[in-house]
Order: sequence, then C-alpha cells, then structure tokens
Amino acid sequence: MSNSNFVDYVKIFCRSGKGGGGSTHFHREKYIPKGGPDGGDGGRGGHIILRGNKDYWTLLHLKFARHIFAGDGGHGSGSRSFGADGEDKYIDVPCGTVAYDADTGEYLCDITEDKQEVILLKGGRGGLGNWHFRTATNQTPRYAQPGEPRVERSVILELKVLGDVGLVGFPNAGKSTLLSVVSAAKPEIANYPFTTLVPNLGIVSYRGGKSFCMADIPGIIEGASQGKGLGLRFLRHIERNAILLFMIPADSDDINKEYNILLNELKEYNPELIDKQRILAITKSDMLDDELMQAMEAELPTDIPHIFISAVAGFNITELKDLLWTEINKEENRVQTFTHRNLDVQRPTSKDDDEDWDDELEDYDEEEVEWDDEWDDDDDNAGGHMVDDIEYV
Repeated sequence: MSNSNFVDYVKIFCRSGKGGGGSTHFHREKYIPKGGPDGGDGGRGGHIILRGNKDYWTLLHLKFARHIFAGDGGHGSGSRSFGADGEDKYIDVPCGTVAYDADTGEYLCDITEDKQEVILLKGGRGGLGNWHFRTATNQTPRYAQPGEPRVERSVILELKVLGDVGLVGFPNAGKSTLLSVVSAAKPEIANYPFTTLVPNLGIVSYRGGKSFCMADIPGIIEGASQGKGLGLRFLRHIERNAILLFMIPADSDDINKEYNILLNELKEYNPELIDKQRILAITKSDMLDDELMQAMEAELPTDIPHIFISAVAGFNITELKDLLWTEINKEENRVQTFTHRNLDVQRPTSKDDDEDWDDELEDYDEEEVEWDDEWDDDDDNAGGHMVDDIEYV
C-alpha cells in the first residue's frame, strides 16, 4: 500500500497573506505646500482557495507539498494609491474532497463539482490610509491603519469517491472480480484475503449508452470498527453512494450472520449508512443448482432484494445490472444533501497521522516601516505612525 499512487488522506499547513498597511502620506505639488493627506489603502492578503478538478483522482500531488502560503498584500502609497493584493494560492483537489480542521476536527467545506471554488482561509484586509481619517479639526492625520494579520491553520483533506454503487463484503467475497467483469477496471485479484488494499472505481456500461459508477473498497471483517483488519478507513468512500451492494459467497456457513456483521460494522462507522438502499448478492453461485438456490432463499433476509450471481461464469450479471439501474434511478434513493460529521481527531484515520510535522515553518521577514514623528512643512513626504485601535469599515 505504501507504493500505491492512491492517496485519499493528507494533512497540510495553510497560511493566508497579511493585509498591507495603509499609507501616511501628504499631497505635494508645485504651489501647493500643504495639500492635505492622500495616503492610500493597503492591499488585501492572498486567499487559500480549494478548487475542484475533474482531472485529479487522488491527493498524491499534495503528499509532498504540505506547506501552502499565500502572498502578502502591498502597502498603500501616496496619491491615494492602493497597495497590490497578495497572490492567491489555489489547491486543486479531486471532486469529492472534504476539508476538516486538523486541530478540532471541525468540518470546513466539501468540493463536489469541477471548477468549484471555496475560500479555505481568507487573507487579511488591507489597512486604511490617512486620507480616511481627515476631519475638520484634524486636517493632517499622521497615522494610518495596519493590515490584518495572517491566518494559519492545519487542514485535513479526505477524499470520498463519488460512485453510484458501493460494494460491501468480507475479504475474498468476489467484489474485485465482479468489478473487473462489469467494467474496464483492472483491480488486483488473488486467492488470499485483503487482496484489495485501496478503493477501485469502474464505469459499468448499460443499455442505450447509459452507465453508472461502481466503487470497490477493501474487505471488512468483524471488529473493523475497533481497528481490526484494515479498519474502517476506506468506508468513507461509500458514504456518497446511492446503493450498497452486499456481497456474500454462496459457500458461507451462515449468510444471515455475515450480513448482520457487515451491517453492524457500517452502523458503528456511520449510522446514516443504514438508511441507504441495500441489495444482497450471493456470489460464486455457479456451484449451486436451482434446487439448492430455492432452499437458500428461505434463509435469506426478507427486508432487502437479493440475487444469485457468478462473475466468473457470467451468471445473472445482466439481471444484476438491471436491478442496480432500477434502484439507482428511484427518487428516494438519490443522494441528497449529505450531512458531514466532524472528524474524530483523537482516532488515527491514516498512518500519516503519526508522521511528525516540522515545527519550524518558513518565516517571512516583516517589513518595518519607520515614520518621522516630526511634522515639517517643507518636507515632500509627511511622517506619521500606525495605530491599531481604529475599527475597519
């Protein structure tokens, strides 16, 4: 798994730009010795912006670029000239990415569409120049407003793939085999548990040029909610699915028991998953005859539809597509607005959680502006000082 290009979890440090300081400047022109204040405003600091990109399918590009800093705003100048705005930093992420605060686990935003932009951290506003503070009783204000400071935050980005059908089952239940048969995906298939270590997506072709997306996640075992096996790390990828296809082999000792174990593990992870439409597929049914299938049907759960399939033999694959397509297009099964829970930052979500972070980040030099405290009528530029107790307007 360490060599895989699929990265669905990354922790980054973001810092927006600080606002530029307002200018303390006085107008100077020939024959106008006392032109009055004309200090311009400072520019705003750069934003940190998340942007959806349909060409990305993983967060691999952020794995080794975890410090993202926006540019600072420029200082104002004379003639009421505004300072330049700081450079915005765009973070391109695949559709389905969710952002959380790394310290508190608070949900921040969700990127679900291509070109969708969300400001993750706002840059500081620029300070007002002394032109704004002129009054009838104070015609030569020698102070301006400083820019707002930077905003820093550690952010966790999680990728939740967007699929129509999610495959749920124990290891070696035939999930990857089914995906390889109904789509062009080529997941790793072998005769040992946990062959699938990362989620796989496949586009399933249907009649009339139609298609739907199927997501295959690593197998779940009893106690996965306590961290056994691969744990529940990859269950986030089926949270957005409209249909959950439970896959249990026909040679299982107790199909009902295994189905209830899977259902309980999903409930432990997120109770909302229980409300999704579920379909039970009995895999490896090529070893069964009609009489044995009828006998097994009496023991299957009665609250969900079921179907006997065999991906290797192609048995009932077309009927499975018809059933899935019918359920996907039902109005009550369409994924509506998804309610995101805050992230549990106490429970490690990935091995990346244990990585040490650099405490020393790149430190930008602060520009210190020295102002002349004495007013001189003959000077071309008037001096002044910055004040912090002026409210922004």
